[in-house]
Amino acid sequence: MRVSMPVTEVKLPIYGVVSEGPAAQPLRRRLLRFISAALLSVAVLQYIRLYVGLENSGEFATTVPLRAQAYLDKCHLLSVKPGPPPDFHTRTHSDRFVAGTQPTLITNATIWTGRDNGLEVVHGDILLHGGIIRRVGHLQQSALDDYADLTRIDAQGRWVSPGIVDLHSHIGVGSSPELDGADDTNSFKGPVQPWLRALDALNTHDDSYATSIAGGVTTSLVLPGSANAIGGQGIIIKLRRPTDRSPTGMLLENPYETNRSVYDPSVAFRYRQMKHACGENPHGIYGFTRMDTTWAFRQAYEKARQIKEDQDKFCAKAVRGEWAGLGEFPEDLQWEALVDVLRGRVKVQNHCYETVDLDDMVRLTNEFRFSIAAFHHAHETYLVPDTLKAAYGHPPAIALFATNARYKREAYRGSEFAPKILAENGLQVVMKSDHSVLNSRFLLYEAQQAHFYGLPHNLALAAVTSTPARVMGQDHRIGYVSEGYDADVVLWDSHPLALGATPVQVWIDGIPQLEAPHVHAKPSTFQMTPKTPDFDEEAKETLKHDGLPPLEPKRSRADVVVFTNVSSVYLRDAQNIRQAYVADTADALSAGVVVAREGEIACISSMAGECLSSLREDDAEFINLEGGAISPGLVTVGSPLGLEEITSEVSTIDGYVLDPLSQDIPEIVGGDGMVIRAADGLQFGTRDALLAYRSGVTTGVVAPQSSGFLAGLNTAFSTVARHKLEKGALVQEIGGLHVSIHPVGTPSVSTQIAALRRLLLEKTSGELKHWIDKVKQGHAPLVVAVESADAIASIVALKAEVEGDLHRRIQVTLLGATEAHLLAKELGEANIGVVVSPTRPFPEYWEKRRMQVMPGPPLSETNAIAALLAHNVTVGVGVVEAWMARNTRLDIAWAALESGGEIKKADALALASVNVEKLLGIEVDGLQGDLVATRGGDLLEFSKVVGVLSPRRGLVDIF
Repeated sequence: MRVSMPVTEVKLPIYGVVSEGPAAQPLRRRLLRFISAALLSVAVLQYIRLYVGLENSGEFATTVPLRAQAYLDKCHLLSVKPGPPPDFHTRTHSDRFVAGTQPTLITNATIWTGRDNGLEVVHGDILLHGGIIRRVGHLQQSALDDYADLTRIDAQGRWVSPGIVDLHSHIGVGSSPELDGADDTNSFKGPVQPWLRALDALNTHDDSYATSIAGGVTTSLVLPGSANAIGGQGIIIKLRRPTDRSPTGMLLENPYETNRSVYDPSVAFRYRQMKHACGENPHGIYGFTRMDTTWAFRQAYEKARQIKEDQDKFCAKAVRGEWAGLGEFPEDLQWEALVDVLRGRVKVQNHCYETVDLDDMVRLTNEFRFSIAAFHHAHETYLVPDTLKAAYGHPPAIALFATNARYKREAYRGSEFAPKILAENGLQVVMKSDHSVLNSRFLLYEAQQAHFYGLPHNLALAAVTSTPARVMGQDHRIGYVSEGYDADVVLWDSHPLALGATPVQVWIDGIPQLEAPHVHAKPSTFQMTPKTPDFDEEAKETLKHDGLPPLEPKRSRADVVVFTNVSSVYLRDAQNIRQAYVADTADALSAGVVVAREGEIACISSMAGECLSSLREDDAEFINLEGGAISPGLVTVGSPLGLEEITSEVSTIDGYVLDPLSQDIPEIVGGDGMVIRAADGLQFGTRDALLAYRSGVTTGVVAPQSSGFLAGLNTAFSTVARHKLEKGALVQEIGGLHVSIHPVGTPSVSTQIAALRRLLLEKTSGELKHWIDKVKQGHAPLVVAVESADAIASIVALKAEVEGDLHRRIQVTLLGATEAHLLAKELGEANIGVVVSPTRPFPEYWEKRRMQVMPGPPLSETNAIAALLAHNVTVGVGVVEAWMARNTRLDIAWAALESGGEIKKADALALASVNVEKLLGIEVDGLQGDLVATRGGDLLEFSKVVGVLSPRRGLVDIF
């Protein structure tokens, strides 16, 4: 997880049951326990007889401690290997089975089982009963005769996968909505605390459980945060609400179970999980250097090693009956979990980004002889695969984000090609959420992106199912659709790797989780494994340049560029998007040709049309789009894109403006009449901007960063320009005036509204007066960053009040607006536009909690964007962080899919182009608007951006 600085950032193996109803104890297991206990008892009696005999013979005398049997039991436990009991797969019911759960038969399914390295696909049926998967394949009626009240689900050929498994989450310990009273992610009591347990902080009322289940997530590894080098013990939970409503009831294989009728550790020891973190987080919290952090690790492990050696020596003597001088069994409750790391019974989950830290940890594993289960975040692992392979025991798996990077220095070299490169080096790849850094509801989206950028389809889906299950030591019961496994499965409306794949139903322990799921019909092509572009050359360039490949495009070698095999062309038409050309897929000759001259389209026709026949230039450059398309360049807003390079490094960002509502403003900048221009702080050539450009986002709109009420004036800029003075770098220097209305304690929301009322209805001074006057005259929009429906209602009322006083309309745009759908009718009537940011809502803060009224399928019939559009609200979309801008094309495609056909392709493109410009006061005519060429599909599909046509700059850029 991320930790803000300085105090700003982070049932194991259980076979017994929690509160869900006990399973029958297998006879074989009871017999093993009896024999083990008997043998230990016999051994103790033999020692006692031996010592009594020796004492009577006068050779020497010793005293057998009264707790000798207990000590021998502890010594025996030290040698028990972790993992499931040998008879685990003979079980007929899960230890989490809920009595009364009806058996379920899913028929006619396309089943991705996870077997055969993720390549096995079975067409058939799945029988769920007793909380486990009983049968997979083509089932005859005779096999079902014993099941009364069988619930039948016809999958209609759709895909079924194992439940999604999240290897890195803080769900329940860092709750949603985020509230101070439920923030238990990190302890700041010291850098080494292996004795802490996430179980002791798990909040069962987190709103994220239900939304994550709606994304197909069934199991999560909940870890302590990453503020500390050793942050404590994680827990594996199932996300469904347990019948006893307790945190313990959510545990999968509770490693802390003390009732031996439920779990006998002498037969099979349950894995635990331990959180480690290195690099910037401990550095920022405790003022550590990397040398300090590594020493803290070594000091802790030396302590654990000493205890382990003392235990081993004690037990060696105890087993031989040498009790003289032994004393008490050496143990320390604070350190016992770290001792178990050295015994291989705790899975170490290590937050670690950078090569120097990775190398430190690998050396540490060899010094103290323990294994790391996975490196998490791990943005530079793809650069040093051989270092990873040198780790003690086995190479760690790598748990990654798909495209989330550059938020701090150690994430700066993060690459979208990391999953592909690591897999090619034989390393296990996991995609994770770090919930709530990313909303775990959309963990599958991380796998979809990894697949898009080159991770093979079988490994991409395994990266959120079978691979994390194996890494956490639970692949004997989750992560696969296989007989004897937990009945955690998901029926999808499309191929799981297709963009926007949505659960039709989710089963956890055989219990359906979605009461009334909403699903829209999708084209049959969505049932196929998505075709993805070839990024081999880009991946090679990334390695060649040590993770920082050049991102600038190449200019076309000719002034005339001819695009062939074009399937469709979408163009700007005033403030709308229209389809200018579409090919007939049944007629090869109807494939389109687009001729661009100095960045401007000169001709559009079919292959048999006039464009090719009238072409006069002999040196024209031809680009085959292979069924691709040409679409308007996209516009991004809402993030600091263009004002920062590395989010957490102050020297790389523009910084935050002074706020007149909470502090005195120096006269040198205008006092209370101050207004800041984002254009003055623009940074060109940032990696996030160039990556956005390579993904079809050609224009950024950004306002000054503010943590208070008044932000300032936005600006629109080219995401590919090298500096402000370059031709076309500034699309428009000033567009609109930005303010924010958020609950921050002091000043109150009502105070912020009062300040806005005074600005609009009373006299102001300085440059601020000039721009407020423009707002009043309707010549510039007032952009209000706001989330809560209550604050939005106050803005609607204030707009009416101001317009009544001015006797004219003013333009107001809401930015963020998570709860705006609750006032869709009123916003439409008030002519207030909305930029929804982000497009897929999450109840991160209290002011966003009512997003759950319309979270999108399968929880609601449609999404907030479609609901607003239905009430004639002009809607644009934005992002929150700079790295997200590159994914804008996928955001609008997903929004269209969730609308059930209400948002057409042209409408979707408008959401991130002309609508954003209109709402933010950016005026771009058709001549100035960039166009994006994609190969292998249009901009809303898994296609590859290969060029940008820029009339404004008079050229065509080629990738």
